[in-house]
Amino acid sequence: MRPAPPEKASQQVSEPSPEAQYTFRRRGGDRVTPDVRVYANIVKGGMLGLTRRSWSGMENVPLTGPAILVWNHYSDIDPLLVVHYVYNAGRHPRFLLKESITNVPVIGPILKRAGQIPVKRGSAEAADSLRTLQDQLAQGHVVIMAPEGTVTKEPDRWPMRGKTGVARLALESGAPVIPIVQWGALGIHDRRRDPKFKLGRKDVTVRALPAVDLSPWLGKEPTREDLAAVTDRIMEALRAGLAEVRGQEAPPLFDPRQHRPEESESSE
Repeated sequence: MRPAPPEKASQQVSEPSPEAQYTFRRRGGDRVTPDVRVYANIVKGGMLGLTRRSWSGMENVPLTGPAILVWNHYSDIDPLLVVHYVYNAGRHPRFLLKESITNVPVIGPILKRAGQIPVKRGSAEAADSLRTLQDQLAQGHVVIMAPEGTVTKEPDRWPMRGKTGVARLALESGAPVIPIVQWGALGIHDRRRDPKFKLGRKDVTVRALPAVDLSPWLGKEPTREDLAAVTDRIMEALRAGLAEVRGQEAPPLFDPRQHRPEESESSE
């Protein structure tokens, strides 16, 4: 039998304030140490020089208490857009990052000191990382995850089917899942088309949405089917929000397992 989870995080979350601060940091959120403030201001300075921001929905990010923030990941640069937004929303951004990034000289130690969480994909340590995220939520922090675990493989950069880690984390912690949709990062950097960064300010949109309704699955031991359904619910919320931002009709969730040409060729 699974041990009883800590007190449901959703019961600890205060009501988000309707007051959103899109120019300076929102008041009433997390306190940050001086070194984290320095790192954050470096990121903000870079983003202010590269972007013209269209931000909205910040009132959906709770100022206090635990929350799981998920975003649509389609570019190498878009995590920085999310960091900027979440920091200005008053929270200390904590990401689950590939271990290889935290091993980069200079940058790696800074990320670790800033509270970022390294993970080895497909290893036993991945489960340890989820437990670390549980601990972070139990302490009232927010954690930020890309449910797909990588940049989307969908040809037109729409969200694809996610991995079940975020669903398991949400159901075991009870923490609210807040989707953050963003668009415009490709104007800064698009590794599929051009490895070079483009200078000059580009239009970017970042919008936080209301928490995903996961009430049908809370309070019970989740099955594999439950985890898949919760993951799809979260990805569908991201897809719908992105469709509004892009002003386009979204396609069905892309499943990369069904789009592997090498497999189809070998089966012929």
